[in-house]
Amino acid sequence: MPEKKDYYEVLGVSKGCSDDELKKAYRKLAKQYHPDMNPGDKAAEAKFKEVNEAYEVLSDSQKRARYDQFGHAGVDPSYGAGGPGAGGFGGVNMDFGDLGDIFESFFGGGFGGGTSGNRRNAGPTKGADVRASLNLTFFEAAKGCSKEIEITSYVKCDVCGGSGSKGDSHAETCSQCHGTGQERVTQRTPFGVIQTSRTCSKCGGKGTIITNPCPACGGTGRTYKARRITVNVPAGIDDGQTFVVRQQGDAGANGAPPGDLYVSVSVRPDAIFERDGFDVWCDIPLTFSQTIQIGRAHV
Repeated sequence: MPEKKDYYEVLGVSKGCSDDELKKAYRKLAKQYHPDMNPGDKAAEAKFKEVNEAYEVLSDSQKRARYDQFGHAGVDPSYGAGGPGAGGFGGVNMDFGDLGDIFESFFGGGFGGGTSGNRRNAGPTKGADVRASLNLTFFEAAKGCSKEIEITSYVKCDVCGGSGSKGDSHAETCSQCHGTGQERVTQRTPFGVIQTSRTCSKCGGKGTIITNPCPACGGTGRTYKARRITVNVPAGIDDGQTFVVRQQGDAGANGAPPGDLYVSVSVRPDAIFERDGFDVWCDIPLTFSQTIQIGRAHV
């Protein structure tokens, strides 16, 4: 995979920049490299996509935090992964197994609330929200319109249909928790025998085990890919505003509902009309005689 540029470098901002500085830099570059302004220019089109990808990550506080900590690997699971089974820290596999088990034994949890068992089979989790940007003309924003945009997100796996299992195989009930997702632990302590419940260490709380995982998604039931969708832009939206498209974000894990899509709008200035809140202004050149005629018509 080719090395990606630093997102802050792409947008020409510093790592500690404010949201306003980030938005201002993005708008400037989006207008500069927009395909409408550079018809047929493949280099400008590639730069436009790069700018949008950078802004989509950095404008989301959660994604930005992951990116600041882990770089591209924190926001793109396929980046630097080296294939299935590779670790998230530059391809190094890290297991907190024993230490996690110690904490879990005493407090009923572990690092991140899981165990060193089958983490892939975590319980249903709603999909994350996704952000995208859209450039509009003055009249498209004023009247509303339908636009097709491209986003990159998790989608339900086409091969297994989201089940996570290969072919006709099915997930089996976990033999350790018997489908409950919880297991009871008995411990002898200086204070006597203590029984606690915790997330099942074998199925990760899902209650089922995928014994024959789908090769396309690795048993997660979803894949990361680019797709094109049509969104309806509400009439009267202003520059810098955002509208929501429900359930068009990342697909949920293990059958959970998808997240939402947040679309940020940039409105290109019009040569004639100018917006001021809910008012629209324009300059009309008139001769002296035309001005007198208009005045008489309104007397």
